[in-house]
Order: sequence, then C-alpha cells, then structure tokens
Amino acid sequence: MISDQPRISLLGTSALLFEAPGATELATQQRIWALAREAEAWPEIREAVPGMNNLMLSFSSPPRRCEPIETRLREAWQAAMPLPVDGRLIELPVVYGGDGGPHMADVIAHTGLDIDQIVEIHSAPTYVVYALGSHPGYCYLGGMDQRIATPRRKTPVVSIPGGAVSIGGAQTGVSASDGPSGWNTIGTTAMQFFDPARDPPALLRPGDALRFRIAEVIR
Repeated sequence: MISDQPRISLLGTSALLFEAPGATELATQQRIWALAREAEAWPEIREAVPGMNNLMLSFSSPPRRCEPIETRLREAWQAAMPLPVDGRLIELPVVYGGDGGPHMADVIAHTGLDIDQIVEIHSAPTYVVYALGSHPGYCYLGGMDQRIATPRRKTPVVSIPGGAVSIGGAQTGVSASDGPSGWNTIGTTAMQFFDPARDPPALLRPGDALRFRIAEVIR
C-alpha cells in the first residue's frame, strides 16, 4: 500500500531527504517548490534542493536533534500550496533520428510506432521542468505522452554528447554535457544548458517549460 505520509531520512550528518507521498506529478512538484522556498529561509538550513518528488535540505551545521526540523517539515508540507508554473518557455530545435538519435530504432521496436508518429508525439507537449539534477544543468521534465514510454537500456551507453534528447521509462530529458546514460537517445539539439561563466550557470530552473521543435527528421 502506498503511504499518504511523507518519508524523512538523514543523509549522513549534513543533510536530510524529504520524500513526498504519492505519484510524481506536477501538483506534487509545485508543493515541493513551495516547501523549498519556505525551508531555505530557516536558520538551520543552508540549502533546499528540489528533486523528483523529493526535497534535500542541507544543514548550516549538524543539529543535535532532527525531530524539531522533521516536525516543522511535516507541518509545512501539510500547509504548502502549489506554486504556480510561471517560468520561461524555451523552444529547443531537435534533429530526430540519424547519428544523433542512435536508439530511435529501439523506441520504434518497443512502441510499435513509426518514426514520424514518435516525433509527432514527442514534440507535441509543453514540458515542465520539475527539477535539476543528475549532472550540472540537466533537467527532469514532466508531461511526456506514455505512448512513447520505453524502458531504460539494460546496458548503459558509455558516453552520449551534450544536447542528446532521450527517453528513459516514462520520462524524457536532454543531456547537458557529455557522459554515460542508460536512456534511449532519439535526437539531438545544439542548445547549451550549462556554462560556469554564465550567471546563473544553468540555463533552466524548476518551473520553466520546454517545447521541442522539429528541425529535421532523419530516417
């Protein structure tokens, strides 16, 4: 049975993890954003980092007892109202298939759809940035049509380039830098998502929205 109560656990002595109950959905993420905004103003909290259906709180200094913070977190969660999605809308031109989409054939085989159907379905929604993580600048997106959901790869790829547009299970995302991945890459974009010389260095933030624009389909 799925609990309707949040789960709170320590991450060593320097942080704790708040896990929201229920499925990962936009309304839950909006409440997590609200909880992060409130908790980061608490004197004992150094940083509040929203994740997918969770919130990590790092301490200014390790507390003697965590129970008061846990109680305050639970009370704040019950009172939290979803923050409105008021971020920017960013359009990403994507080249689907070809050398930049080496796993398109695997998505076709799993879903039974052809490449044009997959591209149309994938590019149709407006995706909301739920959280940043995995690697600098990477965004977790909500809103993918489950008709193109495809299991993660049994054997991860050693390296995919930054800008790789991929599907992993029920989610889609864009790699912000070169690195390993267990997702199915179906296309690529030239957008730069992370630049340490930029302020802020990450292009996207929770609450922003993405639209994938079809630049080209290579069959």
